[in-house]
Amino acid sequence: MAAQNLSFVLEGIHKVKFEDRPIPELKDPHGVLVNVKFTGICGSDVHYWEHGSIGQFVVKDPMVLGHESSGVISKIGSAVTTLKVGDRVAMEPGIPCRRCEPCKAGKYNLCEKMAFAATPPYDGTLAKYYVLPEDFCYKLPENLSLQEGALMEPLGVAVHIVKQASVKPGQSVVVFGAGPVGLLCCAVARAFGASKVIAVDIQKPRLEFAQNYAATATFEPGKVAAEENAARLIAENGLGSGADVVIDASGAEPSVHTGIHVLRTGGTYVQGGMGRSEITFPIMAACTKELNIKGSFRYGSGDYKLAVELVASGKVNVKQLITGVVNFQDAEQAFKEVKAGKGIKTLISGIEA
Repeated sequence: MAAQNLSFVLEGIHKVKFEDRPIPELKDPHGVLVNVKFTGICGSDVHYWEHGSIGQFVVKDPMVLGHESSGVISKIGSAVTTLKVGDRVAMEPGIPCRRCEPCKAGKYNLCEKMAFAATPPYDGTLAKYYVLPEDFCYKLPENLSLQEGALMEPLGVAVHIVKQASVKPGQSVVVFGAGPVGLLCCAVARAFGASKVIAVDIQKPRLEFAQNYAATATFEPGKVAAEENAARLIAENGLGSGADVVIDASGAEPSVHTGIHVLRTGGTYVQGGMGRSEITFPIMAACTKELNIKGSFRYGSGDYKLAVELVASGKVNVKQLITGVVNFQDAEQAFKEVKAGKGIKTLISGIEA
């Protein structure tokens, strides 16, 4: 008998299984049922698989993994007006309460009761079917594939980071970390008009990819003091008194230090990468240069919509980041390969309806 809703479930550290679950019901008239077609593997998915927790979020009960997905609408609620059965969509995987102060202030990514896919206790999208509100599904233009649609999630993260940085035409931007989000930050910064986009990483293959992808230059830091790396980065790239914008997509403490030192007076620093919960910080440099320092968390109003438009218009290429597609039944092996650092972005194909 064919599985109804085969799902990839995390039971504990390095313990996963395939489980057939009931097809989720549409309880809200504005909801839609999506047949998931492609799901990207994110670092947070791998972290839950490796450690069973991220900060205060601990896997206590079996949880379906995955949150970077695209799919095809297979059923719609009675009040749905913007989508129909058969529409191809990018899936925004966090459902806010819409009632708390952050939600009402237009910052629903900071919702106090956010139900985010594959963040305990909420199940993720690595299943045959998944339910979302219609306004959290973004119809894909004809020139966008479902594989590209699955990358709207990390691109949405990058769009939010670059918007937080208020990147303007002609500015210089330094991006620390050339993983998927860092690479996409480079691409979005270029699309926003940045004239210099310098990718920083300690892995040569990643820097080579970044150079061919969206960075105008790359920098490999040495095992020296942060001030020394910053001075060399500024000199090698003709940044004068320093960069206009620094984005950290690595979460690594040395990157944070170097980033603060590489900025010009009055520059903007955005922390997008998550590393250890507490680090030492060059507070003197941040104060005396009167830096604008911001955090960035997931994505908010308009970010997914802009992500789709950037790819549809050809300003950002996400297809280049897809380095592998595996069958649903090979999901565990895909996790192992991502953990081993293979490829840029691996996708898991879904199960046909």
